[in-house]
Amino acid sequence: MQAHVKSFWGESSSSCGPSIICAMSQKLYPNSCDCFVSLPPASSSPVVIFAKNSDRPRTEVQEVVYYPAATHPPGSKVLCTYIEVEQAPSTLAVILSRPSWLWGAEMGANEMGVCIGNEAVWTKEPVVEHEALLGMDLVRLALERATSAKAAVQVITELLACYGQGGSCREEPEPFMYHNTFLLCDRQEAYVLETAGQYWAAEKITGGARNISNQLSVGTDIWQKHPQLCSHALAQGWSNEKEQFNFRKVYALEKQPVRMEAAKARYKAGQELLQRQEGHITVDSMLHILRDKESGICMDSGGFRTTGSMISILPQSQLPCIHLITGTPDPSKSVFKPFVFGTHATQVPWLLSPVFGEKDPLRQIPRFKTQVDRRHELYKHHQKALEACKGNEEALETLQKKQREMEKENLLVVSNFLNETKSPDLLELFDLFRLSVEKEIALYKEFNR
Repeated sequence: MQAHVKSFWGESSSSCGPSIICAMSQKLYPNSCDCFVSLPPASSSPVVIFAKNSDRPRTEVQEVVYYPAATHPPGSKVLCTYIEVEQAPSTLAVILSRPSWLWGAEMGANEMGVCIGNEAVWTKEPVVEHEALLGMDLVRLALERATSAKAAVQVITELLACYGQGGSCREEPEPFMYHNTFLLCDRQEAYVLETAGQYWAAEKITGGARNISNQLSVGTDIWQKHPQLCSHALAQGWSNEKEQFNFRKVYALEKQPVRMEAAKARYKAGQELLQRQEGHITVDSMLHILRDKESGICMDSGGFRTTGSMISILPQSQLPCIHLITGTPDPSKSVFKPFVFGTHATQVPWLLSPVFGEKDPLRQIPRFKTQVDRRHELYKHHQKALEACKGNEEALETLQKKQREMEKENLLVVSNFLNETKSPDLLELFDLFRLSVEKEIALYKEFNR
């Protein structure tokens, strides 16, 4: 069994475009988020591996929330971040890593093994200042409603046609808006879905590795597209009928802002990191990529940083899917903790931010005129421990060593389950996420005395 475990886990176990949103200073825009997927034969074993870093304003808190499956009365509506939409008759259980002030999620998974992450993009289509569905709302809605990655593409495109996308994506009075690109996967395949306003194009991936960042990446290999995608571009003078339609070239901004060019460099770096490991990609590979500082994938600059990270292991067998989530900023200074869906899965309270109801700055008009403390318990202890070690390299090294030892123990339990030939008793895995958070908080308290 040891050889198989080694093979699976590895050896060591932007800127704005259209002028309508350019009132903000360039320094307010993040370089990029990054999202990755590996399918066999790029993966070293028969699993699909999904990974994402969420780069957000550096003081923003990202919480980890679990919602069980539910049924809803006919005619029900659900209030997303800004607008109400028709509720589905039933929704799937989901685990979400999300900015704590909004309804949707930067990344997440559902009980059927579907994973989705989104990134900001700016294209030739103007970003109109109106409130609709955030890309993060679309992530959660698709996870709650889709039993496969293919179905999730349909959910998002139908909601996009019905409600549109829009609204400020940060908790500040000055709006910050963008369109979205999505990476969606399940146990068998993956899709890249990219949008420009109401228009979209999707690429299907059945093998190999793929990444997305804050730029269009779907070219001529289009699996499905908006019915008027090509005709709209033709009418705008962006394309002609003589050349093969290339979504990336046709809809991308001709003159890229400086930050968008920086995103290109990160996208290329992500590609190269995947290519170096192709055929041998493991969970350990993804851990190293998400923690890569040199490429900028692990971000901490310009008022933005990686505020949450996630890796999902989706076996192509009947074994359980495992979702590794930090719930704290900077994956190089955080612990990935395993979550598994099942009848005993529950919300871990120490990852929940406070609730402010109608007094929440999001719900007051005009929005975001005040600030509230959204830190959850794990976040507070994590940040306090790092602050206590500031300027003391020995203490910081000790903390990070203990973090890695804790994470290694978590991953060993997970790898043992994934390598079992018999059906595992999942009770231990159900408790592992909660126990991991408790142990992590206890560790940070040692440094906060």
